[in-house]
Amino acid sequence: MGTPLDLVRKFYESAGILSKTYCLEVLHDDVQLEWYSSKGHLVLEYADILALSKDLKHSYFDLRAEVHDVMSEDNKVIIRYTYHVRTFENPDEELVLAMFFTVWEVKDGKLFKGTQMSQLPN
Repeated sequence: MGTPLDLVRKFYESAGILSKTYCLEVLHDDVQLEWYSSKGHLVLEYADILALSKDLKHSYFDLRAEVHDVMSEDNKVIIRYTYHVRTFENPDEELVLAMFFTVWEVKDGKLFKGTQMSQLPN
């Protein structure tokens, strides 16, 4: 599987969140993602992240992560990225969905504990 940095980078660069199969491969059974968004604080667990994956897949024609920074130390990885999307209604136009800053702890070669902040574009 490679290093924790490789795991996190591949998850975002491959739009892994759109694939339930891929999510099942990389999410730890006890995964938890704390998300501080413009809509408030959310705590997502395994089933919640899979539901988010399904929602994103049905909401967007395409999703692409533009990775700005990624760093790691031991089993923790910090990644800063922007999600760009194309809608089914207008697949030729790419829009900025939001900007993200996420810290992941990797355990047993899988995404285990995450803390994420996001902001909508201006």
